[in-house]
Amino acid sequence: MFYIYEKSSTYIMGKTDKNGVTRPDHRQSYKTMSAAKAGLTRIAKAEGLLKTDPNHAEFRYAICEAGLFHKLVEKQVRKKNMMDPTKEFMEPVNTPSYMSPSSESYWSM
Repeated sequence: MFYIYEKSSTYIMGKTDKNGVTRPDHRQSYKTMSAAKAGLTRIAKAEGLLKTDPNHAEFRYAICEAGLFHKLVEKQVRKKNMMDPTKEFMEPVNTPSYMSPSSESYWSM
């Protein structure tokens, strides 16, 4: 599996909507590197960026294999436990809210 991620935040990027905006989506993955490259090309076309623009998709986004991404690339954020705000912990930026002890949905299951 491969991910397309934003280099600055390391958010896994989803598909581009009809307004030309690409939003983070932790569920989006690609089976092969060529499929991920095709996804990056679709993002570049949908966002309407030129190759000379520094915000072009190839400069803004990168592709990485899932195992290496989680081990070496993905940033961690500091959060507080909802049930005990004195306890802080680190979690990956792509953790869904329902799996984070800092959210109400985690504790209501």
